[in-house]
Amino acid sequence: MEENKKEEILEEVQEEINTENEGIKISNDVIAVIAGVAVSEVPGVSSMSGGFAGGISEVLSGKKNLAKGIKVEADEKTAKIDVNINVEYGTRIPDVAFEIQNRVKKAVESMTGLKVEEVNVHVQGVNTKTLENDEQEEEKIEE
Repeated sequence: MEENKKEEILEEVQEEINTENEGIKISNDVIAVIAGVAVSEVPGVSSMSGGFAGGISEVLSGKKNLAKGIKVEADEKTAKIDVNINVEYGTRIPDVAFEIQNRVKKAVESMTGLKVEEVNVHVQGVNTKTLENDEQEEEKIEE
């Protein structure tokens, strides 16, 4: 008798889990924006690295594209996210990548209910502008 009650309760809980997101389809663009905001908060990330089309749409619209450099593949329950970034010179790249993975996973899972299976971080470049500016300032001081 008790076993039957336990089984019924387990079935009810499983049904609730299965129907929690039933009928709700979250756009890949929405997931990309959530991930983009999470990435932008990570120290050491200089910028997102998007393609030519992303840069043009930013210029034409005048708005910053929060999904720039992010590719999302999602189905009803899971998501795989690729992030393309440029890092600041002098930062430890493995630490930045690890922090991105953690923040993106946490943000997407908490806001969408999807299970994030992968967060792949692709470092496309290093921003050395801060290094060049420092060197130019030192040269001016020496003169």
